[in-house]
Amino acid sequence: MKNFIFKAVLLAIVICLITGLSQANVKPARIFGSNMILQQGQENPIWGWSDKGEKISITFAGKTISFKADKSGKWSAKLPSLDYGGPYQMTIKGKNSIQFDNILIGEVWICSGQSNMEFSVNSAINAKTEIASANFPKIRLFTVEKKVSQTPVQDLDKGEWQSCSPETVGSFSAVGYFFGRKLYQELNVPIGLIHSSWGGTVAETWTSTQTIENDPDFKDKLKELAGFDMTKYKEQKISALKALLKDFPEKDQGLVNGVAVYADPSLNDGTWAEISPAKTWEESGYVSVDGVAWYRKTIELTGDQAKKADEISLGAIDDNEITWINGIKVGATNQYNSKRVYKIPVNTLKSGKNVIAVRVVDTGGGGGMYGGSDDKYLQVGDKKISLADAWKFKVSEVQIGSTDIGPNDYPTLLFNGMISPIIPFGIKGAIWYQGEANADRAKQYQRVFPNMIKDWRNHWNEGDFTFLFVSLANFMEPVQQPSESAWAELRESQTKTLALPKTGMALAIDLGEAADIHPKNKQDVGKRLALSALKTAYNKDIISSGPIFESLKIDGDKAIVTFKETGSGLVVKNKYGYLTEFSIAGADRKFVWAKARISGKNTVEVYSDEVKNPAAVRFGWGNNPDELNLYNQEGLPANPFRSDDWPGITK
Repeated sequence: MKNFIFKAVLLAIVICLITGLSQANVKPARIFGSNMILQQGQENPIWGWSDKGEKISITFAGKTISFKADKSGKWSAKLPSLDYGGPYQMTIKGKNSIQFDNILIGEVWICSGQSNMEFSVNSAINAKTEIASANFPKIRLFTVEKKVSQTPVQDLDKGEWQSCSPETVGSFSAVGYFFGRKLYQELNVPIGLIHSSWGGTVAETWTSTQTIENDPDFKDKLKELAGFDMTKYKEQKISALKALLKDFPEKDQGLVNGVAVYADPSLNDGTWAEISPAKTWEESGYVSVDGVAWYRKTIELTGDQAKKADEISLGAIDDNEITWINGIKVGATNQYNSKRVYKIPVNTLKSGKNVIAVRVVDTGGGGGMYGGSDDKYLQVGDKKISLADAWKFKVSEVQIGSTDIGPNDYPTLLFNGMISPIIPFGIKGAIWYQGEANADRAKQYQRVFPNMIKDWRNHWNEGDFTFLFVSLANFMEPVQQPSESAWAELRESQTKTLALPKTGMALAIDLGEAADIHPKNKQDVGKRLALSALKTAYNKDIISSGPIFESLKIDGDKAIVTFKETGSGLVVKNKYGYLTEFSIAGADRKFVWAKARISGKNTVEVYSDEVKNPAAVRFGWGNNPDELNLYNQEGLPANPFRSDDWPGITK
């Protein structure tokens, strides 16, 4: 009997231990924590997980709310609406107890997009000074960890709220920080910034299944994702790359045992593809290709040129590279985004044909040569021989470095992994810097981008919260004659998105750099976004936009352009008083550079001796309208536009 009683007691203890172990502690979503900012003037959702049916209470700002978890163990509640202030303490109790401290009530903004939003304060102009002065304990920062997901993620794996200081701000989004700092200075209230971005990503990956499944261009890709087997990802990616490359080289045959086979000037590269050195190879159609590729160019030199040539410049290359001329190594750099300029050893060049070979290793993201043509040349005495036209190109080794799916491989992946787990955290609005990755599909972006905004608003269920975005900065080599432009069409799609309620656009058309897709002046970008926020979200009576095209009137051989958002009036930002970057065309649709002058507070007169019967006017219509000089008196640049709706060059 005693033995039986002992066994029964032991069994009861074991059962209790097992039961205790199976009980889940109360766990709020990761986006909640000490140092957080909660949105002023609204009931803020809070949610998390526990045992099913568990009784939970939250005590905050002198009030306690009680509720139960549902049958799945998820719970949610709404915190009482509060005015600006704090700090507060929050206690969440179930079977266990959690305490959050130093909570403020203020304004909360999502900061999202691709690399120009991800671009950190560390890399901005005057970074050391900016970081040293970043003592703003009432600005709080949260960075969402990068994550792709096949289905919506319930919670973040990592992340914590931090007070803004010289120790925390350096790695944070520069645009996000400068935006938040300006808001704090103007409103004098706590500011919360949630940064969720990923460089090189397209808008459709930030959009949910509910919207993408209704898009004719992506619904098939979404069906493919639904049937996707993550365990077979590597196999499927190899198959797709084989189809793209018509081959799958796994070991570089261009560099064998230290011998640069593909740098040999006698090599026949006639079967190699051609590629522009102005764009990464992903932008040239080699999507999702990481690994090794070779560039080759043959140039003809006279004997005198061969003697005088002493330097070669290749511009920026992503990521690492080795360069040979006529089989002789002239330089190597293991650094992303660094411009390559190398001295050429004596007797390397010769009269006649000379072969330049460049081996590029891309470890992820964009790869290869890119940037403006001014950076690609052979220096011959006081003259430069351009190397900016097409090069020969061959992918020589494909690397599948990870079995993880890439953020652009399918739509919805980043919405699932980086937006879904923070919904419906209470926010005032969102700022967005993205579009470069969609530029070759700018016409499609007219649908995709506003649909993404509406998608986020539907999921947050806060109504039409304020959504602000950055129009693409000027980039690449300026053109000599008026021409079509994918980046101009993308900016047009962004401008059309202003038709949605409570949206605003900050211009960066005068802040870019021809040879760098990541301009370092993020201070003015943040400031212009903040101006838009003050106007749109906080109803301040300010000028927040540069002049925007309103209408065109033809008067004989002249075109009269009327602008809105002119503030105190139009102004020419140069000492000569004439306007640049205007072009004009007749019914033949052939644009020529135009003469233009300000003819009123909100009008510009445009004309050309070459166009007697004008039909259309364009302004700033190019990848890089770097001489754009039309502003309003408040110092904001005019928005590029076209008055015509003639077919462009993008889908």
